[in-house]
Amino acid sequence: MSNAPGNKNLKRMEDWKTERDYILQMGGQKVIETRHKKGQMTARERVDYFFDPGTFTEIGMWVKHRTTAFGMDKKDIPADGIVTGFGKVNGRYVVTAAEDYTCMSGSFGEAHGRKFAYAIDFAKEKGWPFISMNDSGGLRMQEGMDALEAYGWLFKAQDQASGIIPQISLLQGPCLGGQAYHPVMQDFIIQIKKTGFMGIAGPAFVKTQTGEEISLEKLCGYEAHAVKSGQTHIVAEDEKDCLDKCKELLSFFPSNNREKPPRIETKDDPERENDDLIGILPDEPFQIFDMYKVIRGVVDDGHFYETLGLYARNMITGFARFSGRPVGIVANQPSWTAGCIDINAADKAARFIRFCDLFNIPLVTFVDCPAFMIGSQQDWAGILRHGAKLLFAWANATVPLISVIVRKSYAGAHYGMLDKSIGADFVYAWPTALVTALDGKTVASVIFAKEIRKAENPEELRVKRIEEYNEVYSNPYMAAARGFVDDVIDPKDTRKIINRSLDVLENKWKTAYQSQPWRKYSNINL
Repeated sequence: MSNAPGNKNLKRMEDWKTERDYILQMGGQKVIETRHKKGQMTARERVDYFFDPGTFTEIGMWVKHRTTAFGMDKKDIPADGIVTGFGKVNGRYVVTAAEDYTCMSGSFGEAHGRKFAYAIDFAKEKGWPFISMNDSGGLRMQEGMDALEAYGWLFKAQDQASGIIPQISLLQGPCLGGQAYHPVMQDFIIQIKKTGFMGIAGPAFVKTQTGEEISLEKLCGYEAHAVKSGQTHIVAEDEKDCLDKCKELLSFFPSNNREKPPRIETKDDPERENDDLIGILPDEPFQIFDMYKVIRGVVDDGHFYETLGLYARNMITGFARFSGRPVGIVANQPSWTAGCIDINAADKAARFIRFCDLFNIPLVTFVDCPAFMIGSQQDWAGILRHGAKLLFAWANATVPLISVIVRKSYAGAHYGMLDKSIGADFVYAWPTALVTALDGKTVASVIFAKEIRKAENPEELRVKRIEEYNEVYSNPYMAAARGFVDDVIDPKDTRKIINRSLDVLENKWKTAYQSQPWRKYSNINL
């Protein structure tokens, strides 16, 4: 008997291929060429570039909308404007939802939203990271409430996956309207400089409803979010740079919250010393220096992957490796508002700490902080509420926590940048460290004020009392004598000591959460 297909089956296969080819073309060659001239990829081109060759499997290619109003009964939208599926990125499984602007502007309708939400649910169930590739004009207004309700499915899916799998959002085109909540609900946002836009409303809506005239670039571009709002973590130059940066960011993360971050091979000696570190610091404690030099001097191969680098620049956050282990770095930047912790810096660090804790990534701080920012502006804007987020984040953290006090560790900044009392496993100080409640000048203006005022030579006595106070307290040795600092170390040994500390804390993440009191969650000052 022959196994050759009959005429009907051959016809079915031809029909299948024709329809499939049509869907794969999405908005059609003419629209695709227009995008290419602007330097933009289609959703399928992004997927092809992002995933390891031959590993991507699409889900929901044949999904269609069911709307008939306002001419939609005659409107065909291939894959409903969104490509969803899974594959491998650098050998590990990842799930994506990639919107395609060539299909009705990538607008968000009921079927589009259902596919989006399903992809996140699928990623959560499998324990695989989720990447959204955003390129959409926003709500598909022809679908009315059907489209609006679909946003709720998406937001709920994201929330339920939050803390279980890493979620990264790529702003490769517009992301406007209610849909713009979707990227900021994910863990990290990477925005392309010239083509990525995110806003709760576009310029036309803003003008209609408020009268304000503003360009899309100024309202929703990368400067609006990477510099001003603090919602864009990483800025990319173009499509490929965006996808490459996403791949690298993923390399620091475990696939889910039940795994350790992936450790890689490194030729950088974990016991390496660095004689140049002490030379980075000026002699005077209030002179500025660049904390990035300290960080790069101790991490593997000097490589530091920064997040929110253009926002709240007095606080540094990002990822590096020690002996191949991914580690989250939190540090003060003395060259930016003296490294003080203001409202934005506190928010930036707290969010970063909580992400690292959720995904079992150890945290290391490099401290040179004179204080939480004071004054009416900060007080009225809620520095206490925002600063408390930082305290909640440290106190709740169950991952290995290591603090290196490079210079100033004063007042509330002492625990705001991680100390023993709030949960540090190890606290180390350089001999240059100033670990005290307050500096001598501040103290002299309060507890010695009356004595100084009555003195024959007030200025001479003021200087004397400041020196006396600083001699007792403005050094790391009093704190070390009380056990608040584990060791005062030679700066050149910093990398070696951090690596040894991480070695002994290797499995802390498996059991530390068990010591936490039973509760749903702490009532952090949101």
